[in-house]
Amino acid sequence: MAPTAVEPAAAPLLRPDSFGRFGKFGGKYVPETLMYALTELETAFHSLATDHEFQESDKSQNKCNTLAWWLDGFGQARLGQELGPPYVHLCKGERFIELAFLGTELEGILRDYVGRETPLYFAERLTEHYKHPDGKGPHIYLKREDLNHTGAHKINNAVAQALLAKRLGKNRIIAETGAGQHGVATATVCARFGLQCIIYMGAQDMERQSLNVFRMKLLGAEVRAVHSGTATLKDATSEAIRDWVTNVESTHYILGSVAGPHPYPMMVREFHAVIGKETRKQALEKWGGKPDVLVACVGGGSNAMGLFHEFVDDKDVRMIGVEAAGFGLDSGKHAATLTKGEVGVLHGAMSYLLQDDDGQIIEPHSISAGLDYPGVGPEHSFLKDIGRAEYYSITDAEALEAFKRLSRLEGIIPALETSHALAYLEKLCPTLPDGTKVVLNCSGRGDKDVQTAIKHLEL
Repeated sequence: MAPTAVEPAAAPLLRPDSFGRFGKFGGKYVPETLMYALTELETAFHSLATDHEFQESDKSQNKCNTLAWWLDGFGQARLGQELGPPYVHLCKGERFIELAFLGTELEGILRDYVGRETPLYFAERLTEHYKHPDGKGPHIYLKREDLNHTGAHKINNAVAQALLAKRLGKNRIIAETGAGQHGVATATVCARFGLQCIIYMGAQDMERQSLNVFRMKLLGAEVRAVHSGTATLKDATSEAIRDWVTNVESTHYILGSVAGPHPYPMMVREFHAVIGKETRKQALEKWGGKPDVLVACVGGGSNAMGLFHEFVDDKDVRMIGVEAAGFGLDSGKHAATLTKGEVGVLHGAMSYLLQDDDGQIIEPHSISAGLDYPGVGPEHSFLKDIGRAEYYSITDAEALEAFKRLSRLEGIIPALETSHALAYLEKLCPTLPDGTKVVLNCSGRGDKDVQTAIKHLEL
């Protein structure tokens, strides 16, 4: 009997490639004045990531005897795995030595200041709610990112980027925010590390997120209102980029999502990847396996990417992103970029965008300030195009019902962003077999959204 040929395992997807692209998406569409800052940031990021791996594998050896960097054909520093030409030592000088210890410093702050790891909580009453008529149904777990310090996942990225900024000698921090959660996280870490903090926020978002505006000011940040356009997240991001171009020598831009020019989509994803890594470990402990389905809301897409990244190469794990359908996909008032958008360039990267036939941005709408964005992270666009992730949309009304439902069934008030993912369970759960393990990323708490909900819910 002839031996059966064994097919080689598929190679992991390269995300991103050496040019910062996810397929055709991503890249660096920025003014020349920002290119050096982006290259410097990428180099610093890689020194953090590789040093962390090195510390885990061999803490006894001297870093400067084992780490070397080489200059590729584009003049960028990349890590070399062995010594010798054309490798170049960069271990001299205090800056590199400082960066070498950033990995352990970040781990300690995430544990002792942020409060990681966050629980993987079995939502017993929500699971009961979605049982089929025969009493069977999926098991629903919530990854409780709402329990982080500041009340959302955003702190994971903000604290890491603040550490990088300090090592790069940049003491002026700028950031954009929509729902205010990234703004609060950035203001928090700037207070923690003694950094100047300026937050750009759309005037409309400031009105509907007044609680978070006060929190940012209380933490010592200057909040600059943006009145251009629709005065929401897109416009705040544009204004932050203008500031960065003007003040690039002294300023670090803590971009809050997996959007923008390379290396931000990769870097922000890696700083949030702890969400998925913890989920894999906790799932193994709780039921001895992996999740079957991952669900997360998607605006720019950072919380979803943080959960998805660990499982992208696990083809048996479904990944579902949920966008904002606003008043409905046919209303023209929505933020369902991956569902209704076209490929274009916004804020330094190629991705799916809401745009008209002339390439002009169509203003989005969502009851959730954090999803009210006409673009999306380039890696989400890539995962959509290759069919690895699924993307659906939920209306304002459906999200508000889910906001109320989780509050009453589990005693957890979710952010309106998270409520979009929760609302999709209404459509997803009836299609799932008994015992399916669903992990939904509870990306933020809903204190900030109570004033908005009051205007729409009758209790």
